[in-house]
Amino acid sequence: MILAAATNEHLANLSNTLIYSSMAVYTLAFFAYIAEWLFGSRSKVARTAAALTDGTTARKKAAAPAVTVQQAGGTAVLERPQVVVRAATGSRDVPDGPGAHGGDEQCDLYGRIAISLTVLAFLVEFAGVLTRALSVQRAPWGNMYEFNITFSTVAVGVYLVLLALRKNVRWLGLFLTTTVLLDLGLAVTVLYTASDQLVPALHSYWLYIHVSTAILCGAVFYVGAVATILYLFKDSYESKLAGGGQPGTFATSVMERLPASASLDKFAYRINAAVFPLWTFTIIAGAIWAGDAWGRYWGWDPKETWSFITWVAYAGYLHARATAGWKGRKAAYLALIAFGCWLFNYYGVNIFVTGKHSYAGV
Repeated sequence: MILAAATNEHLANLSNTLIYSSMAVYTLAFFAYIAEWLFGSRSKVARTAAALTDGTTARKKAAAPAVTVQQAGGTAVLERPQVVVRAATGSRDVPDGPGAHGGDEQCDLYGRIAISLTVLAFLVEFAGVLTRALSVQRAPWGNMYEFNITFSTVAVGVYLVLLALRKNVRWLGLFLTTTVLLDLGLAVTVLYTASDQLVPALHSYWLYIHVSTAILCGAVFYVGAVATILYLFKDSYESKLAGGGQPGTFATSVMERLPASASLDKFAYRINAAVFPLWTFTIIAGAIWAGDAWGRYWGWDPKETWSFITWVAYAGYLHARATAGWKGRKAAYLALIAFGCWLFNYYGVNIFVTGKHSYAGV
């Protein structure tokens, strides 16, 4: 018994060491991503401006052909008046940017180094989560500390899987490592909880099913939220160019290297739509677990209520995104509201609201 306790304590200490080590490697990856963005050659504004101008001109000519009018003694050709309308999502002929490296080989090397460090940090953090699980001999998400370190691990895992599938998401690296460092910093300082066992009611296989899917959904929702925020910035940038404006040097340097707003909008929509059914399953699984643990499937506990609110918010976003009048920025705002609901459900309910899901404190 004493030997087992000593072993568990050793594993818990090892887990802490690995988590701190992963933070150190994430920090190196963060600086490598910074170098890629900082030293990446700046693309020319003319590339996007020309694409916008040419695309707009071509559409106007196609949509507004000349009118031929027969007059006495000859034929007059009149041009239709040009009507300027707000471009719909995806209608601009704007190419995706080259990426954070800006087409520079040296900076591309910085980006590859950053990805390699991200992979290493992910493996170290995953080992930290695994040893934490071994130290408590259960799933490593019984409190907010364990949920945080698992969430950041899964978020990085989602990013690496998308890269492995050759998706154009390398631009996400800097934003991801920044968030992961903040998440882990909060975990090891404010939310840290020593290894302990769960209350008897939570010893169920539904812990593995319900909480694991909730973590995965949150990680994917996070990726979608970052893409949505960048879409709003890029859409404003493209709109300013299309209106003849001249964005600032910093905005040009960053925005020119990101994917086009239509690409970001499509990516955010697809990733949110893909994980929404899993979020639905998460709520259903939680209800079944509640029936086993507490004798009722739904009791409007704060966590249950905000999970449902989050579901409604994302359902509203997906419905709006499929409605012509609500595509683009309006739908993007709904997506951010939905992710805000998820964040409050994650942090606010657990920390500030008392309910049955407050069994482990933080």
